[in-house]
Amino acid sequence: MRADKVYLVGFMAAGKTSLAREIGRRLDWRIEDVDERIEARERRPIASIFALDGEAYFRAVEREVVQDLLPPRHAVVATGGGTFVDPDLRALIKADGAVFWIDVPLGQIIDRLPRDGSRPLAGNRPQLEGLYESRRLAYAQAHVRLDASRASVGDLADQVVEWLGA
Repeated sequence: MRADKVYLVGFMAAGKTSLAREIGRRLDWRIEDVDERIEARERRPIASIFALDGEAYFRAVEREVVQDLLPPRHAVVATGGGTFVDPDLRALIKADGAVFWIDVPLGQIIDRLPRDGSRPLAGNRPQLEGLYESRRLAYAQAHVRLDASRASVGDLADQVVEWLGA
């Protein structure tokens, strides 16, 4: 086995949580979701954190949550869309496990995004497009790129499990 921990990175609505659940199920590994941990810790949705405390506060909490997730092994971690953009977190994550980028075309992302305001950075289309392009530069530093444009969650899980040699 090449790694005892997997991190999934990619843009919002790329399917990180769904893929983490499938990989975790197949490997019988612990499943962690950074955004879910943040919401549980703060006892409120991410949209509320952004609205009331701002992105800087959210990112500070995110850093603490990621650091809390470093010790456990045999885990699949679904990161938030911006987690891997932070250079310090990116370095920690890359040193801690195998990092897989779920690469989904922007058009598919837009189709998947809810229109209910629950994604605070998705409200403005030109801003969303710029964010998507700028984050791709960070995601490209993952160990493995998964082309998710036409692949199912099962297909992507197959690729990860095969890469791990499990």
